[in-house]
Amino acid sequence: MRFSKPLNKAVITISGPPGSGKTSCAMELAQVLGLSFLSSGTVFRELAKQRSLSLEEFSKMAEQDSSIDKEIDSITQRKAREGGVVIEGRLSAWFARDYADLKVYLTAPLDERAKRVAQRDGISFRDAISSVLLRECSERRRYKEYYGIDVDDLSIYDVVINTGLWNKESVVKILKLMVLEIFKT
Repeated sequence: MRFSKPLNKAVITISGPPGSGKTSCAMELAQVLGLSFLSSGTVFRELAKQRSLSLEEFSKMAEQDSSIDKEIDSITQRKAREGGVVIEGRLSAWFARDYADLKVYLTAPLDERAKRVAQRDGISFRDAISSVLLRECSERRRYKEYYGIDVDDLSIYDVVINTGLWNKESVVKILKLMVLEIFKT
């Protein structure tokens, strides 16, 4: 499929579970393509930090207060309408689906994801496993309850990549090639 709009108006969504590499890959892809970058995970972490809460505590709060997720969703939809953006987040494909030119799902085995989270957050591997599983459970429950979305249903995505098989640079090269092929004139 080819698009008539220019690459600088592209909308790429990158989703995946915690520790899949979605943020670092999306950020680098945006940079190499000259697009802006939006991370719903970063927005969520910043909101938690502003309230002096851990991610687990803030996730539990979000289970009771749908306005937290809805604020992030609104930002995602607005940026997608504007175009020229790589949007990273668990539900980015769902909320940008009417605007997205490529919807990507990144994943990796649990041990690999926990290793990445431990390194990123400066916590033990054991704590990272627990954190990842708690976050996934909280998100799965919230997204089903708030939106009727099953995050384990990958049918909305155009491509699924196991980031446990390649380093970040290789994943970004693969994604860049896909985007350039789609927007080839």
